[in-house]
Amino acid sequence: MRCEPAMTLRPYLEFAGYNSWANLRLYDAAARLDDADFRAGRGAFFGSVHGTLNHLLVADRIWLDRFTQADRPQPALDTILHAALADLRAARIAEDARIRAFIAGLDEARLAAEFSYANSSGRRFTQVLSDALDHVFNHQTHHRGQVHCLLTMIGGRDAAPSLDLIAYQREQRAG
Repeated sequence: MRCEPAMTLRPYLEFAGYNSWANLRLYDAAARLDDADFRAGRGAFFGSVHGTLNHLLVADRIWLDRFTQADRPQPALDTILHAALADLRAARIAEDARIRAFIAGLDEARLAAEFSYANSSGRRFTQVLSDALDHVFNHQTHHRGQVHCLLTMIGGRDAAPSLDLIAYQREQRAG
């Protein structure tokens, strides 16, 4: 028999807050780019800062829709939802608020419960919600790292903000 540790909401609340904080820092840095640098393809998986930030928004919406069983079509993972950075930023802020509200509404039983969904290829899966949340937060970190790299390539080390979780935690504890 496999013994599972008790589920706790604390890390998910922290990751939801960290996610918002890190996204705002990236968007602030992206706002300092000229439009050509913001949109230029630089060999990243989603091409540019613009493409990668759009991908993160698309993926987060898809996952939150799965978690909440929202019935709307899933866009392609490379969909450009917003052409303008200001519109993309506003949508990101709204989605981060949606993520934080979803997490705040969970309890340990829901974290440990299974849910079913179809992926972007239509394949059906059933898994524990906490495992899917782990994926979502890891996915965000992965692609924020790509944007961080692109910002560094464009403007040097000073162009990319610190996204360290420990920096976020220190800020939170300092009040």
